[in-house]
Amino acid sequence: MSAWVERELRRAKEDIMNTQDTELQNAFQDIEDISDLPRSEWLGCVRSLGDELGYFQSLGDQFSAVFLDEKPRLLVSFDTFERSTERTDKGYPLGMELASQQGWSSLTLLAHSSDDNANWFRSKKIYRYFDRLVDEGFFEDFDQVVFYGAGACGYAAAAYSVVAPGATVITIAPQATLESRLASWDRRFPKTRRMDFTSRYGFAPDMIDGAEQAYVFYDPRIEADAMHAALFHKPHVTNVPCRLFGSDPEYEMIEMKALAPILEAAMLGTLTPRVITRALRNRHFNGGYQRRLLSELAAGARPYQTALLCRHVLRQRKHAPRFRKAYEQAVATLDEKGIPLAAPLNKMEQA
Repeated sequence: MSAWVERELRRAKEDIMNTQDTELQNAFQDIEDISDLPRSEWLGCVRSLGDELGYFQSLGDQFSAVFLDEKPRLLVSFDTFERSTERTDKGYPLGMELASQQGWSSLTLLAHSSDDNANWFRSKKIYRYFDRLVDEGFFEDFDQVVFYGAGACGYAAAAYSVVAPGATVITIAPQATLESRLASWDRRFPKTRRMDFTSRYGFAPDMIDGAEQAYVFYDPRIEADAMHAALFHKPHVTNVPCRLFGSDPEYEMIEMKALAPILEAAMLGTLTPRVITRALRNRHFNGGYQRRLLSELAAGARPYQTALLCRHVLRQRKHAPRFRKAYEQAVATLDEKGIPLAAPLNKMEQA
């Protein structure tokens, strides 16, 4: 059977399955909440899910790989115990949960030790694991592959994407490397100074050469993140500045429900600047973004813009004392200067 026929059969199967919930989707609908479990019990639950719907493979004491088999679209993500239990409703790894909602296959690399250095996934056991997948032609079984990660996990997603040429890479505030000669300016992770970032899968910007497209999301106001992002400068890389998203843009993107549509578009091959702009537009209704914008406007002594922002927020929600106080101060300043505010809050909105 030709490769073309095989692809068409897989796509036909996928079209049929799109009309009904898959076994994986049904499993996640009723899955138990494991977010409060101790580390070892949490890992046991993830192992059970992998054994039931794909496979779970231990990669030494610090790492594991979980594959959930579903459709010919694969989300490869990197996660940790801490991130998983803090960022998803049920405590399962974020990539695994997002993939299950869409009915995609997922391959999740987990760092589950208490050693923070493990979060960068620099391990010969992981090298050998990906080598084996390449030898087996694992990634060739999928029509589309997306690598995803944030922070240290974003570094890993970019670094290991080299194993699947033609994949799409989505990273949020990744490190390019922490090798001392190239990134001595990043002093946020002192415990990593003796880690090896020069051997295989080392310099992330070089490892994405085989990707079809790569996207790097970061806040340009976080200097170290902006400097790392600047090292990802190949023609097929799109750097996406997310101003005022702070030092943890992934959390903000999850909160404003922007991450899922971006990953979905990447998986469907329809991710464009317009799609990204539309997804990130939700920041205008995100509390964290609004507070950071208020602080910037107030510090810059911009009363008119401050009043407009506060009016926008107070029309969304009444109980926002910080914005109400800032609004009153801004309006008072404008009155002193004889500057009218277009469409000020009415009496009911001010109550």
